[in-house]
Amino acid sequence: MSLQFDPQVLQELAPQLAATADLEPPAVGDVATRRLDTRRVLDQLLALRGSSVEYDDGIDIERYSLTTDDGAELGLSWYHRVGSAASGSAALYIHGGGMILGLDEVGKLYDLAVRGYVEASGVPMLVVDYRIAPEYPHPVPVEDCYAALEWLASRAGELGADPGRLAVMGDSAGGGLAAGVCLLARDRNGPAIAQQLLIYPMLDDRTSEPDPQLLPFLKWPLTWTYDDNVTGWSALLGDGDGRREISQYAAPSRAVDLSGLPPTYIEVGELDIFRGEDITYGRRLADAGIPTELHLHPGCPHAFEGLAPDADVSRRAIADRVRRLRSL
Repeated sequence: MSLQFDPQVLQELAPQLAATADLEPPAVGDVATRRLDTRRVLDQLLALRGSSVEYDDGIDIERYSLTTDDGAELGLSWYHRVGSAASGSAALYIHGGGMILGLDEVGKLYDLAVRGYVEASGVPMLVVDYRIAPEYPHPVPVEDCYAALEWLASRAGELGADPGRLAVMGDSAGGGLAAGVCLLARDRNGPAIAQQLLIYPMLDDRTSEPDPQLLPFLKWPLTWTYDDNVTGWSALLGDGDGRREISQYAAPSRAVDLSGLPPTYIEVGELDIFRGEDITYGRRLADAGIPTELHLHPGCPHAFEGLAPDADVSRRAIADRVRRLRSL
């Protein structure tokens, strides 16, 4: 039997596909068009859901900033429940965006997502507005995220968190950066990380050769395509022969040694171009003795729970993530 969309996911995708049918895929390397179209698509997506910018979900956001070693000021947003006792645990959440999309493009979507995690789990989350490529290539994005982890660990007591109960969580490019942050923390004897939660993470710059089985399901601009992937990695690392030696902190799949990393939750959809690299990373973690929970969701494309939040598989995935957060 050939691959196919989960029926409920496809049903929710249908109006979104219709709303974006007029958009032509941009050329490889065209970051500017991808940013413009992402804003348009996310606005349409939120409008189709009837999402509002007005909230009454019991979540408060405190704004902070940190100064990096190179003098940049990064925005930090601390999401937590209002009026409830601190849980003791906390998570650094690193947003996705293919290394080329920042909170200017995807911020509204991640505001909803992080609110949902905090509301459901009770675990407060810190979101960092890290710098993105190509304006800021590797190592800037992962170093920004690592700086946010150090900030969170150093201020855990002030925020009502235990520095021994911190997680690092991210999706897509944010999942890859989360994995890179955990490698940095291990190698620098940095802050203790109780768990890493990697949601369809972008881990391997070598994922560029199209899989014919997946091509029919890559619906730009709603899902991440091979052209997008080449664009994102080239922005982060440089093009072709101009690339420097690829660091494991940029592309965690290149890490030779995965021992000493925190317990890991990792998931990916069956129709996601990251499927192979994520399954391989999960297996290698387990082989290295890291307690690893790995999920492969049949019939699901990249970012499926954001595209089809009411599908049963999306509800199960969110419940699993919340379960792991509650276990911190």
